[in-house]
Amino acid sequence: MLPLGLLLLLVCCGAARGNLSRDESQPTTSDETVVTGGTVVLKCQVEDPDDSSLQWSNPAQQTLYFGEKRALRDNRIQLEKSTPNELTISISDVVLSDEGEYTCSLFTMPVRTAKALVTVLGVPQKPQIFGHEQPIDEEKLARLTCRSSGSKPAAQLRWRKGNKELKDEGTEVVEDPNGKTFTVSSRVEFRVTKEDNEAEVTCTVDHESLQNAERSTTQKLQVHYKPTAKIEPHPQYPREGEKLQLQCDGQGNPIPQEFLWEKEGSDAPLQLSSDSVLIFPFLNKSDSGTYVCTATSSMGSVVAKYNLDVSDLPQLPTPHVHSTPGPSQPISHASMATASSFTPAPIQDASPVPSTSSTYHAVIGGVVAVIVFLLLSLLIVLGHYLIRHKGMCIRHGETVTSRQRPKAAEVMCTYLTHEAKGSDDAPDADTAIINAEGGQAGGDDKKEYFI
Repeated sequence: MLPLGLLLLLVCCGAARGNLSRDESQPTTSDETVVTGGTVVLKCQVEDPDDSSLQWSNPAQQTLYFGEKRALRDNRIQLEKSTPNELTISISDVVLSDEGEYTCSLFTMPVRTAKALVTVLGVPQKPQIFGHEQPIDEEKLARLTCRSSGSKPAAQLRWRKGNKELKDEGTEVVEDPNGKTFTVSSRVEFRVTKEDNEAEVTCTVDHESLQNAERSTTQKLQVHYKPTAKIEPHPQYPREGEKLQLQCDGQGNPIPQEFLWEKEGSDAPLQLSSDSVLIFPFLNKSDSGTYVCTATSSMGSVVAKYNLDVSDLPQLPTPHVHSTPGPSQPISHASMATASSFTPAPIQDASPVPSTSSTYHAVIGGVVAVIVFLLLSLLIVLGHYLIRHKGMCIRHGETVTSRQRPKAAEVMCTYLTHEAKGSDDAPDADTAIINAEGGQAGGDDKKEYFI
């Protein structure tokens, strides 16, 4: 048995001899991973080329480049660098068939080679969700399937409803016909309620080829649920004699399409149609009672009730205004009961019955306007008449008005005014004119000549 010191000496000497005998003419490469459609770079290096050239060949042992010389006519393969110590090439638009071992060779004696494994990742397609095509009834199970193909290696699928993660019921992986990629399917089940109507369900695919980018699909659920109903009056506080409309507000999915109106104590229904409004053209005390609306959809029926009580007692609070209160008018007040709780609608202003006094005022104003118009017209006609008959003319001893003036004869006209002397004592118009002419002899400003 060798001493321990001698054994250690032999080990050290063997390691030194191994380092000294390291082959500096051995080329070196590295494995690469690339996504389909991407670009991969292959680098081959050697410390001592021994006056030989480097060469790259594909998995089919076809030479790609020998030194700087192209050997395979493939425009996707390009020379990046060629020196005695390095040969680097690139392959663009990588496809799945480009995967495999690429060989870098140095033609010395003997030939030295190095392998580079190229792994091509298949990018998964956008996932698809199945099972949401038809509406789902509330309290039933929703069964959804998510599927994504084209991944290599097989992708992972996860579910989410709104912001809540869903646990899948199982995952299935099937190899695609090309023998290289995979199709992944995932199933999920959960019970739905009416709150799930229009809820968003998302399926997301996770894969290393996506480089932390999310690829997902979202679908909205359609959930059918039973209807609800409530009755709303319009106006909220109607008066006796007004028009009243009762609106049966039906909600649900699908929305109720049939409405039956009845009055408790009455044998015959009031109305059955797709119209949800019951109209009272003229409200009176005989309309008091409990009215029932039955709203029906494919998911069932719901009943809402409304108690209408028409009385003489005012039900509205007195507004705080500085005015003299008038006589109170009989109004109706109502209370409502429904099969489901609801928030009362805001109070609306009630439209009062039109007053007859305003009509009388309008008629009187119209009559007064007509009378004023007739008086003004009469004054205009009278003034026009007086202006046209202001003066008279004397022609050969006869009186001529302005409308009878001849065109071709000379006529002297004298105006009769209150300034004419002797006009007050004259028995007639002719005498007054003659007296005026006598009293105003030489006054040319009172005469007018027509030719």
